[in-house]
Amino acid sequence: MKLSLYIAKRYLFAKKSRNAINIISAVSVAGVAVGTMALIIILSVFNGLETMVSAIFNTFDPDIKITAAEGKTFIADTTRLKLLAKVDGLSCYSQTIEDNALLKYGSREYIATIKGIDENYAMVSNIDSSMWEGEFILKNEKGRPYAIPGIGVAQYLGIRVNFITPLEIIFPRKTGAVNFNAENSLNRKFIFPSGIFEVEKEYDSKYVYIPIDFARELTETDKGVTTIEIKFKKDADPNSVQKDIAKIFGKGFTVQNRYEQQAIFYKVMRSERLAIFFILTLILIIASFNIIGSLTMLIIEKEKDIEILKSLGADNNLIRKIFIFEGWLISIIGAISGIILGFVVCWLQQTYGLVKLNSQSLIMDSYPVVMKIKDFIVVPGTVLLIGYWAAWYPVRFLTKKYLTKNV
Repeated sequence: MKLSLYIAKRYLFAKKSRNAINIISAVSVAGVAVGTMALIIILSVFNGLETMVSAIFNTFDPDIKITAAEGKTFIADTTRLKLLAKVDGLSCYSQTIEDNALLKYGSREYIATIKGIDENYAMVSNIDSSMWEGEFILKNEKGRPYAIPGIGVAQYLGIRVNFITPLEIIFPRKTGAVNFNAENSLNRKFIFPSGIFEVEKEYDSKYVYIPIDFARELTETDKGVTTIEIKFKKDADPNSVQKDIAKIFGKGFTVQNRYEQQAIFYKVMRSERLAIFFILTLILIIASFNIIGSLTMLIIEKEKDIEILKSLGADNNLIRKIFIFEGWLISIIGAISGIILGFVVCWLQQTYGLVKLNSQSLIMDSYPVVMKIKDFIVVPGTVLLIGYWAAWYPVRFLTKKYLTKNV
């Protein structure tokens, strides 16, 4: 093993009689290095994007969301709520009512989703930390209700926190006699905005927060709720808490964690990540043909060396190992160089944000990058596996000619 590796190193770094072999070897190392660097950078960017979007979701989505398996609302009975409060690992919960309504502010109208929330909601989510203007206040000391629209809704309607012009919310009545007067078939309520939140463009253009009792009056929902949203304690076991909650509510309810609430996004994100990984791996395989070319020319050039080694007692296995190690050394040098370059590029992006995002709807102005140790294990492993195959193929078939000749 040591002898074959020593000779392989000599062959790799020694000057060849044909300069083309040195050039092809250098190109092989460069190709592997660039492919490795690209894999590290792309995977780190995907990690960063996933972390960034997860942070956005975490501002809005609770740790656990309970909804009815069928229908829009359900009755949150006292017995279940008492059992829920006793679940180990649960910090607090909030009841919400959610429905679409017509908003009117001055002469402008907009259809949005009103979300009635209780006083615990700010503890369940981090929405109060995402205020663009004003404060996250649902009621003042006198019990007067306030609304908190998203910045997208506010910009469309021209809403500002001035406590002069109220926001009018219009919702179809569910009770009362049917008549031909359209006004009698609608509930109209006025409420002043106390603040405007900014999370993400889709949420900002969709939601308006209002107190839950105000939402009950507007939607004529006495006891029903749309969701129960839950926050964990810091030391909680998410899987265990989710199972305990599912047992309390039974089959008639859907209990979703954060991943399940945004399952489509995470599946698409991971599919894209996997697709990019395979595409770049294919590019690495194509780049490894340089290794095949380099080893092929080296074996042809070292025909006399093979004869000398055979006459000195070297067996076929030793000679094959020399050239396999030669190809693997090219892959190792390329992989190490690519890892170092990829790390440096990712560090520069993390530190200085060199590549900017051309979007005003995101919370970052440059591409986010998160380096994970598993990427620095999987990528070199993949590169070395490809490099071994690229070395084994020419050695296995091309050395037959020279090894059998001297038998």
